[in-house]
Amino acid sequence: MISSKLPKMFYGGDYNPEQWDHETHLEDLRMFKLAGIDIATINVFSWALIQPDEVTYRFEELDQLINSLYENGVYVCLATSTAAHPAWMAKKYPDVLRVDADGRKRKFGGRHNSCPNSPTYRKYSEKIADKLAERYKDHPAVLVWHISNEYGGDCYCDNCEKAFRVYLKERYKTLDQLNQAWNTNFWGHTFYDWDEIVLPSNLSEHWGNNNSTFQGISLDYSRFNSDSMLDCYRLEYDVIKKHVPDSVVTTNLMGFFKQLDYFKWAKYMDIISWDSYPGLATPFSFTAMAHDLMRGLKDGQPFMLMEQTPSQQNWQPYNSLKRPGVMRLWSYQTIAHGADTVMFFQLRRSIGACEKYHGAVIEHVGHENTRVFREVAQLGKELQLLGDKTLDATVESKVAIVFDWDNWWAIEKSSGPTVALNYVDQIHKYYAAFFRRNIQVDIVSVDTDLSKYDIVLAPVLYMVKPGFAAKLEKFVEAGGTFLTTFFSGIVNESDLVTTGGYPGELRKLLGIWVEEIDALLPEQKNSIVLKDTYGDLQGKYECGMLCDLLHSEGAEVIAEYGDDFYQGMPVVTRNTFGQGEAWYVASDPEERFLDGLLGQLAAAKNIHPLLETPDGVEVSARTKDGKQYLFVMNHNATTQSYELGNGKAQDLLTDRELSGSVEIEGRGVQLLEMK
Repeated sequence: MISSKLPKMFYGGDYNPEQWDHETHLEDLRMFKLAGIDIATINVFSWALIQPDEVTYRFEELDQLINSLYENGVYVCLATSTAAHPAWMAKKYPDVLRVDADGRKRKFGGRHNSCPNSPTYRKYSEKIADKLAERYKDHPAVLVWHISNEYGGDCYCDNCEKAFRVYLKERYKTLDQLNQAWNTNFWGHTFYDWDEIVLPSNLSEHWGNNNSTFQGISLDYSRFNSDSMLDCYRLEYDVIKKHVPDSVVTTNLMGFFKQLDYFKWAKYMDIISWDSYPGLATPFSFTAMAHDLMRGLKDGQPFMLMEQTPSQQNWQPYNSLKRPGVMRLWSYQTIAHGADTVMFFQLRRSIGACEKYHGAVIEHVGHENTRVFREVAQLGKELQLLGDKTLDATVESKVAIVFDWDNWWAIEKSSGPTVALNYVDQIHKYYAAFFRRNIQVDIVSVDTDLSKYDIVLAPVLYMVKPGFAAKLEKFVEAGGTFLTTFFSGIVNESDLVTTGGYPGELRKLLGIWVEEIDALLPEQKNSIVLKDTYGDLQGKYECGMLCDLLHSEGAEVIAEYGDDFYQGMPVVTRNTFGQGEAWYVASDPEERFLDGLLGQLAAAKNIHPLLETPDGVEVSARTKDGKQYLFVMNHNATTQSYELGNGKAQDLLTDRELSGSVEIEGRGVQLLEMK
């Protein structure tokens, strides 16, 4: 439970009354009661209002706001306001302004325009967080502390370059070790002095977003950039903890966000929170996977949905409305995958600047007689009735997929073998095969204890970090099933190729040797031909993008290529290792093949669907005090039916008892307590 003061699912969102007059605020409070809103995130972008100059701090309006909310039954998620520095700071201390990859120094404007290695920014952001924590440490309204907002971006200024050299000294200790890790004998890059090292930008090693002449340098910059922003976060985190040791401190993450290694950030967050903004065409399996990543950041602990829109966004190319029922459906999907809050951006639409067309609980018309408000109020009422039933409930999975930011950075900065390889898309492809079967999956890091899982997948495990191959061997030896794919086991943590044959450190576990890697054009395809029937798999399936040309070194050949000069070479292998088995899929297969293969792997481990449902009807489960709660969610616009089998269930949202054949309306949700 996030706070015993509010022993239910938090329901609310971002609130910016500083953009409005007092009468509007009073009207907001009236409508918050109607909607069941019980928490507001405030002070996210109020730094300039609180601190008009270097020495003056004005907290009176914030005092009044917090008191007003609390007196009207609304608790507070208090932000530190440091996501946008004041204009006076940029004018007086230009070191706070970022420099872009082309060497151009920004001017004041936008947000996230602060250099994370600016001494000025660090000084004043820490100071305002300190003052806020000291002032509101005992206020009963404050349940959560929210640092900055949606960290991101990069900087290539002189302060960052100096800090990068310090970071490298701490990482490598000597220039000899750095030169070895970066392979600087290539293209005459040997460094003899730390000050010779420059940031990898479009002025040095980079061209465009995903191209680098020295991947080792670029990889270390990605690590450094993520750590630099984490250092800023930790400065504020520490001063809040100094005043409020038992506080709940977080910052809002953004799912599969490439620039920041969220597994590393999670170590310094008391609870994970994130902002979920799928588009109308985003596969609902991808949204589920993002929720599972957020849950996996802290080994399965419940997380906060800090932001979602109640209706539409404003920053996508086409900002479609959420159709009737979709906001409620997607809110319950979040809860089903581990959220203990449902919160919106924003509670009232602003009237100016770039977010005036971003959806809100209270629309520009300013009253409650709107479709969006009615849907929000309906959900608010349901969450009141649910109370604490699902709070702290866990999601129990026997399948895990390994995800690693270093691997992501390294793959997509790689010069070859294909521009078509997208790491997150490959992760999703394997995740979706389980999702379609209503089999739950944890998204885990290379540091996660794998012993509780029966099946572990690591698609495109290009980079094998120290000790991870041995960890996988131990997992399989003890009876686990492991699967990886093409372009795996290629490099170490410095992005240096492991010589002696691909897949490097995984070669023993997989029982194969990859001799060559063929990159196919988008219009080219090869085929996977099963040697024998395997479960529901038989015959021929399409594959493409990359094709590893491999030889078995003890692994059983399950399928062979059907075309080209490597026709007849293995494409799918299974290697018995100890009590378990290790699988290798050497190309990018069609969806039909993955459904069959992963379904068979699950069945072999007695991992069964939570329920058998039609396409588009998702089932997820949370467990608490020995009780299992099934969330049945119909992503289709039409009514669907499914079988409960011999069991009976109580739908907690309607208080109906269900059994046998059950219907669920289009975009409907059922929350089943199994009897």
